[in-house]
Amino acid sequence: MLVETRPTSHDSLGRRARGPWKELFAASIGNALEFYDLLIYGYFSVVIGKLFFPAADSATSLLLSVGTFGISYLARPFGAIVLGAYTDRAGRKASLTLSISIMMIGTAIITFAPTYAQVGIVSPLIVITARLLQGFSTGGEFGAATAFMVEHSSPGRRGFFASWQSSTQGLATVVAAGVSALLSAMLTEGQLTDWGWRLAFGFGLMIGPVGMYIRNQIDETPEFREVAAARETRTPLRDLIAGDSSGLLLGICIIAGITGFNYVHKLYMPTYSTTQLQIPQTSSFVGAMITGLTLMIAAPIFGGLSDRFGRVRILAIALAAAGATSYPLFWVLNAFPSAGTLLGVQAVVGLLIAASLGPAPALLSEIFPTKIRGSGLAVSYNVSVTLFGGFAPLIVTALISVTGNKMAPSFYVIATSVLSLIAISCLSRRRRSGRHIGK
Repeated sequence: MLVETRPTSHDSLGRRARGPWKELFAASIGNALEFYDLLIYGYFSVVIGKLFFPAADSATSLLLSVGTFGISYLARPFGAIVLGAYTDRAGRKASLTLSISIMMIGTAIITFAPTYAQVGIVSPLIVITARLLQGFSTGGEFGAATAFMVEHSSPGRRGFFASWQSSTQGLATVVAAGVSALLSAMLTEGQLTDWGWRLAFGFGLMIGPVGMYIRNQIDETPEFREVAAARETRTPLRDLIAGDSSGLLLGICIIAGITGFNYVHKLYMPTYSTTQLQIPQTSSFVGAMITGLTLMIAAPIFGGLSDRFGRVRILAIALAAAGATSYPLFWVLNAFPSAGTLLGVQAVVGLLIAASLGPAPALLSEIFPTKIRGSGLAVSYNVSVTLFGGFAPLIVTALISVTGNKMAPSFYVIATSVLSLIAISCLSRRRRSGRHIGK
């Protein structure tokens, strides 16, 4: 059984310590803002493709746009390494504040970027630079936020508290899709293309300072303060690779199936529904909102269930269900392509994503000890998301284009789900043999 470090009930002066809700709220709000800035690009990929990556046909333009979405993920492993190590050296709070600052810079660049018609080839280079900054920032966000939530959690409730990292991803989806739906409903296509899309990015830019202020007010975690007090020489990345490279590999593979399902069925779906099913853009954004809302509400429920019934069991069932239902969900959408069908499918998708993302952060955190937890979480999650998520829209768009099969995205989801189930089985055997180091 994994050993959980229980937070002390009193501070150094003997005063009764308050609950962790202030810190968890602060981390959650900042986390939601970071993922909003990341998601909004995906939702406006069609518009961005026309403005910054013009081509002879719309399919090529879209491929270039979603390809740039994937390019940002090349920076995520680098951000995970740099900011993950910073998380383990300087602290969770310092890393969270730094990551949101970098995200704001990237978002500001996109908000005010000149189009291809205005400055030519310089325009896409500016967007690519901004996306790389956003990818770098997000690379450190998951590790720092998850470690922060886990280490501030109440005894025996790591799954519940860490699941708020996933829940706030749902909140980010609701806000990003909601803003996108509102703009697409209120503005004409011409207005949305000319300037409306900038409002969506500007919204994230305006609330960024609020998130930064909130993060500056939070306390460092008790577990990190204990490790820092030992004044040991910390080389997180080297210790991570030398200490438990197999655990790192398992973490990468476990996240693969969650990422494949999440990015294909949630992030790529607005683009898929408009380009392949000819469902109105506003309806596609409302579908994404349904997914995000379900994830936001249900993730803590499944996180709590993982505290009671075990994270491996809950996650294995969720991933098996995700892989088994991906093809039927796409079949239903293609057989009955309507806004109503899309909303129903996306509600099911949100529940399955919540069931898998809910217990995942705590499960990963328990693989790595406190002194390298930030690096372990950041690297395992972001390498996996880069490999299996960042280029998922590009891969499935290309698959559909080459094969002419609108069901192609489901095959990608099934393959990544099988990989994750194999990794979960290996992790379970590893635990039974006592080869785990989470503490």
